[in-house]
Amino acid sequence: MTITVVVTGAGGPSGISFMRAVEAPDVRLIAADIDVYAAGLYLVPEDRRWLVHRGSDPCFVDDLLARCQEEHVDVLVPTVDTELLPLARRRNEFLACGTRLLVASESTLAICLDKSLTVAACADVCPVPRTALVDGSFDMDAWPLPFLIKPRAGAGGRGVLVIERAEDLVCPRDGQYIAQEFLPGTEYSVDVLSSPACQVLAAVPRSRLKIDSGIAVAGRTLHEPRLSEFATAVARRIGLTYVANIQFREDRDGLPRLLEINARFPGTMPLTVESGVNMPRIALDMALGRPAPERCGDFRDVGMVRTWQEHFVSADAFECVAARAAARVEV
Repeated sequence: MTITVVVTGAGGPSGISFMRAVEAPDVRLIAADIDVYAAGLYLVPEDRRWLVHRGSDPCFVDDLLARCQEEHVDVLVPTVDTELLPLARRRNEFLACGTRLLVASESTLAICLDKSLTVAACADVCPVPRTALVDGSFDMDAWPLPFLIKPRAGAGGRGVLVIERAEDLVCPRDGQYIAQEFLPGTEYSVDVLSSPACQVLAAVPRSRLKIDSGIAVAGRTLHEPRLSEFATAVARRIGLTYVANIQFREDRDGLPRLLEINARFPGTMPLTVESGVNMPRIALDMALGRPAPERCGDFRDVGMVRTWQEHFVSADAFECVAARAAARVEV
């Protein structure tokens, strides 16, 4: 039986990684993005390329719901942070039209999308960095330099500042930023797979050896029991379902401390897939009520470097996508 799967964020590494991991004769992929030039749109046939609204647009969910109903979509996979909560809030409406969402619960997302709540929720199950809200009561003199300032909500390292002098602290003190101790050690990610019942099935640690614009362009998987244990404890605490990427960085003593939780498929998922755990395919099957394979958490150590790869399309491919989107708006 062929299943129809929509993947949003087809212009980003997360969306493309998911699409490549689940390519199979029984999967009919539809790629969706806000950008007519999104690379993932052109990895599927012309009639399966959707231009959609931004996740923050009030029309985003209604439009996607209508499209899923029209195309008899079995599973919808959002890979953009701003899309997660709006979709999770209306999960039952998608279920009513036969579409399952590969996204965590509202309560889990509320924790993951707020770095202050993340630290507070997980402080008693794994090591966390010293953290405080930057608000009217924030006392900079109580913080040894250097330390970090970062938005409570955000991804990809955007908005992160290293405060080395008092005059470097220029962000508003309105509680929308947090201060966090500077962790000088190695950064790690752990890809975690959980069942719909929140049972952790796999935890695959990997080192982020080289990072560009928040994305690992070189890395390797590694068997590090401490990282696996911490990530498993975090996943259980927040009620994780399906897949999340949990990030840690070592402090001065080499102890990994929790940085953040990305409750979506990560852009470096191909490394985990190559190591032996195809989390996208397993999660997709579980969403459809199929059991996970036995010993699906077994993996091998493997390294990865990212390279450019061109994908050629017809000269009018971009205009065709834009025209199809315009025709739908006119209707």
